[in-house]
Amino acid sequence: MTLDLANETLPLLGIAAWSGTGKTTLLEALLPRLAERGVRVAVIKHAHHGFDVDQPGKDSHRLRAAGAAPMLVASKARFALMMETPDRTEADLAMLIDQVRPLHPDLVLIEGFKAWPVPKLELFRPVLEKPLLADSDGWVQVVASDDALTLPEGVEILDLNDLDALTDYIAAWPQQWTQRRQPRGTGGRQ
Repeated sequence: MTLDLANETLPLLGIAAWSGTGKTTLLEALLPRLAERGVRVAVIKHAHHGFDVDQPGKDSHRLRAAGAAPMLVASKARFALMMETPDRTEADLAMLIDQVRPLHPDLVLIEGFKAWPVPKLELFRPVLEKPLLADSDGWVQVVASDDALTLPEGVEILDLNDLDALTDYIAAWPQQWTQRRQPRGTGGRQ
């Protein structure tokens, strides 16, 4: 599948950074703040390795191993949808977005999936000595850093340690979506 951002009504914002930057830690701090503001946020997280939310020997694991595709297990507290994807080399972000769409979140934050063409907030720590993604990725629209930076034209800067400013930025994203769903320099808000 491909993403058709020109017609996408569900606000998407990628959270992109090199490993060790603190993407998950930051989201863990921001999600309760966004919820306090009434922003319903779905998160799609990319894993670079095999993972399992199921336990060998449990009924759902046995049924999935027997060929159930997908396997959905539910209780009064939660449900998990598990799907084997052996024919894919990478997770299909468009399909994953369609999985959360019926839940009508106000915003979908996408952690990882650096290479996908979606608007991104980059987390950047110069101490990691990794290149700035915004220099080569026109989808990066804002950088949150713990140091002063020289950024490409049209890229905003936020203080990575200012949770209030980051919460304000992300909480405002759904209202800005229609103007910001394209790479920098293609007619979107600069």
